[in-house]
Amino acid sequence: MNRLVVRLVLSHLLVVAVGAVVTFVVVRQLAPVLFEDRVPGSGAGGGPRPGSGPGLRQTVADSVTAALLVGAAVGITVGAIVGLFAARGLLRPLERVRAATRRLADGNYGERVATPAEVELAALADDVNHLASALEATEQRRMRLIGEVAHEMRTPLTVIEGYTEGMVDGVIEATPAQLAQIGDEVRRLRRLSEDLSALSRAEEGRIELETATVSLLALADAVVARLRPQAEAQDTALDLTGDPGVMIDADAGRIGQVVTNLVGNALRATAPGGRVELSVSGGDGTARLEVTDTGVGLQPGDLERVFERFYRAPNSSGGGGSGIGLTIARGIMRAHGGDLVATSPGAGGGATFTATFPQAARGGAAA
Repeated sequence: MNRLVVRLVLSHLLVVAVGAVVTFVVVRQLAPVLFEDRVPGSGAGGGPRPGSGPGLRQTVADSVTAALLVGAAVGITVGAIVGLFAARGLLRPLERVRAATRRLADGNYGERVATPAEVELAALADDVNHLASALEATEQRRMRLIGEVAHEMRTPLTVIEGYTEGMVDGVIEATPAQLAQIGDEVRRLRRLSEDLSALSRAEEGRIELETATVSLLALADAVVARLRPQAEAQDTALDLTGDPGVMIDADAGRIGQVVTNLVGNALRATAPGGRVELSVSGGDGTARLEVTDTGVGLQPGDLERVFERFYRAPNSSGGGGSGIGLTIARGIMRAHGGDLVATSPGAGGGATFTATFPQAARGGAAA
């Protein structure tokens, strides 16, 4: 009874049966009356005539009843047959969708469902295909993540292995300089491990925050002061403007991590002689930090993909990081109730990364 095909057939039969009953009752009641009105001498108002009278009336009524019963039986039978074929035709696309979802569950993410003619079923098939595409992209990112992590770990492990084997064999002397080289590679592995841990917390929404009311401009200024020597070394102008009264309720350390990532990426993307500008503004309950550079820019298709883990835009420098900084930065921003988005006029036109926060009331104590 819970199978859809049975319920569809029964619904057809119910419609036919209700129609047959209503038709039977109406015709059974009206036929004798109409007969008396239309046949002269058969009713109370006219004289008797041969072959007329109550007997004829009853005969007509019985004939109509018998015809209606036969018609109802035939109608129900035909309705059941038509309903069965209609139900099977309707359920066939659903069976294809069901089979496709089973194959998706088995890991065949390239599976797609043909779009049926029915609008509602076509919408369902489109949703399943969209789910399949998303799962396929997720699986590709997962495989790329494994490959990228293995690649990131391979280099420092190879260096450490080479130095330690050389020291054991007596080929390399265990001097402070050699040990410092091993220490650098160990720190690189630790930094990668910390980045991956932060990425996991960001993607699972488990970032722990210690919030206080702070000045967004003051946070940005601290990052600019720390990175200004790097900007001067590569002959890139680094400027900060904004309203010191723009306050946010945030974890200062986490937001400093976001700003450091954005400014560091902007400096790497900008050629000598270029410019990186930071601006802080607020209004309508939203605080904004924009980091704009005159660097290589982003293609329209890369504006969202740059926030994917380990993704590097084709025209980016891609050096100096693990490739998950922007993924973590966006996770931190969303943990604060804000967001991080990218805009760019295209390749060679520079890029702007905008971090938005819920703005705290003015006059709060700045941390």
